[in-house]
Amino acid sequence: MTTPDIHPQQQRENPEPLEGANPMPWFVILLTALLFAFGVVYIVRTTLGTPAEWGDGRSVAELQGPVAAAPGAVVDGAAVYAARCAACHQATGAGLPGVFPPLAGSDWVAGKEATLAAIVLHGINGPLTVNGNPFNGAMPAFAAQLQDAEVAAVLSHVRSQWGNTGAPVTAEAVAAVRKDSAARSEPFKGDAELAPLK
Repeated sequence: MTTPDIHPQQQRENPEPLEGANPMPWFVILLTALLFAFGVVYIVRTTLGTPAEWGDGRSVAELQGPVAAAPGAVVDGAAVYAARCAACHQATGAGLPGVFPPLAGSDWVAGKEATLAAIVLHGINGPLTVNGNPFNGAMPAFAAQLQDAEVAAVLSHVRSQWGNTGAPVTAEAVAAVRKDSAARSEPFKGDAELAPLK
């Protein structure tokens, strides 16, 4: 049997590494064992009869949003605004440039209450000009989520805040807009459909 020739390139190579008897560091093995033990103890101590806790501490009622107002009840427009509108239009009514238009000093808020009610009931999808500035966001429809009294309360709130001086909106006015636009099944297409109603 002949000895194979060893080339210079092979002589430069290091030998293959060996794992030996302990392929993982001891602290990794210990950490894995501790995590496994914690998981077992956690599962054993948890019972299916215990109500689940929400990660951020909110109750189911808080996650479902405000309870619909009873017919004829006085509705807090500020509370409805905080729950439904402030995330986009901000607590200050300033909106977000280019996306969510401001309600403070808005020509739409100061305009016809019927148009404003129709916007809240059916939403907007498409470019909209507010106070001469373009916005291209999407506003959801609240017709299925808010009763007439709630829409009236939030519109009255918006029309009386942040320097706005519009008259209050009544639930009857919202009900009339809801009835007149009952056939509508999609949001308004921005300026294209709303400009004639302004």
